[in-house]
Amino acid sequence: MDFNDCDVNDSDFNDSDFNDSDFNDGDRITGPRAADELPASAATAVKIVIVGGFGVGKTTLVGAVSEIRPLTTEETMTQAGVGVDDTEGVELKTATTVAMDFGRISINEELVLYLFGTPGQQRFWFLWNGLFDGALGAVVLVDTRRLEVSFDVIGRLEERGVVFVVAVNTFSGAPSYPLDEVRAALDLPAQVPIVECDARGRDSSRDVLLALMRHLHALAMTPEPIAPNPMRLERL
Repeated sequence: MDFNDCDVNDSDFNDSDFNDSDFNDGDRITGPRAADELPASAATAVKIVIVGGFGVGKTTLVGAVSEIRPLTTEETMTQAGVGVDDTEGVELKTATTVAMDFGRISINEELVLYLFGTPGQQRFWFLWNGLFDGALGAVVLVDTRRLEVSFDVIGRLEERGVVFVVAVNTFSGAPSYPLDEVRAALDLPAQVPIVECDARGRDSSRDVLLALMRHLHALAMTPEPIAPNPMRLERL
């Protein structure tokens, strides 16, 4: 994707960009709502993946920022997961994503982001292979109470060569650390952006996506280093 024609600014977002995704469980869906239809002006679609360990807020972020009714695949946790799923620190969590979350947000009249949230439990990580196909970048959500669950997630992205930013989800009661300390704890390279967010907030979640888009744009505008000519080196 060429970002030269896609200027991304905070002003591209306003309250009207985000349709209310709240709905009642009893609503019957017979087709897409008019508010959920893709704008006719949309010319470019970008796939973004939201990743992180179990219980870090991926489903919450997708639901908060999506301008359409989000698709979720949350199921009630049962005794079958006891001893299999690591629930330390999130013992009160009663549901989990078993396939993916899906949402959409329009950056401007022509650029649309499709958001895919991955399951956090490691027994469902095999689904990541398909979810990452065609993705331009990723957001890694982390919880300062359980930073260790993010190590394998970040490692998998680095192995795949996926461009990503890290977003520290500010849970109530969670310890707060300077972002430089979190960067050091996660052993993040200096060029990887790290930001704070509240995944429950639409504006805050939007700002995380903006950080990723700016990072992608900056990388796209950086000229590729010219490889040395081996023949010339031999002559030297």
